[in-house]
Amino acid sequence: MSLHQPASGVAGDGRGRWSLRHELIGLSGVVERNLYLVKRYIWWDIAFFVWTVANTLSIVFIARGIEASGGTIDVNRAATSLLIGAVIWAYLGVIFEIMTETVAWERWEGTIEYTFMAPLSRSVHLFGMGAFALLYGMARALLLFAVCAFFFDLSIPDADFGAALVVLAVASVSFVGLGIVTAVLPLISPEKGSQLGFVAQGLLLVVSGVYYPVEVLPRWMQWLATVSPATYALDGIRDAILVGDPLTAMGDELWPLVVIGVVAVPVGLAVFRRGERYAKQHGKLKRSG
Repeated sequence: MSLHQPASGVAGDGRGRWSLRHELIGLSGVVERNLYLVKRYIWWDIAFFVWTVANTLSIVFIARGIEASGGTIDVNRAATSLLIGAVIWAYLGVIFEIMTETVAWERWEGTIEYTFMAPLSRSVHLFGMGAFALLYGMARALLLFAVCAFFFDLSIPDADFGAALVVLAVASVSFVGLGIVTAVLPLISPEKGSQLGFVAQGLLLVVSGVYYPVEVLPRWMQWLATVSPATYALDGIRDAILVGDPLTAMGDELWPLVVIGVVAVPVGLAVFRRGERYAKQHGKLKRSG
């Protein structure tokens, strides 16, 4: 028996080394597979990284905004301004989420082919989704503002909520136009297209002055802010609620919103139609990944 024990030990060591080598090969294979996936979708990963940077910058610029005010601020005014930014951000997020997931919902329900072959124009289909997004987002935003204002006991005696709602309604047309553009992303990339809508959200967040004045941004980012409908919506709504400005005093906010809306909606429809043709030609309409 003793003569065979060393042999048994050697065999056991051999099996152990083989098992460890086998596991290491499997581990390296998993790592290699994911590296290839990253390489395959490198531009999507870059885009998601930009979204992360945008969110991080938005937090940093809050501190810059406080610094720009001299470090002495009216707490009630600052809290109300931040609340308005958070509510509009949430409202915009709902619109982007619903519009971006227009195609994803159809895939989940297994009705995408029926919907895209239905005797209904694509414009009506997308505007119907946009109308639902606006109604749902508006109800949610109003409830969110009321609940948060109650918790913080904000004082806004001069607020003109009617003017604020009109500004938001005009801005919503632009938001839907941008949402239609993001709605095409899941068509052309079933794998990661839906998530890219959040990237667009993040970019609007960092340049539109949601939590801080646009003036604290670098010059080139201030230029980007001039083409974001959220910038004008936030300015107009803050003026209406914090200062009580009437609608007649908001020409500088309303006319850019009208122009952006007039451009964004037809551009969004054109982009979506082009993406739909691409998806049908490449067999991506039914794919879920």
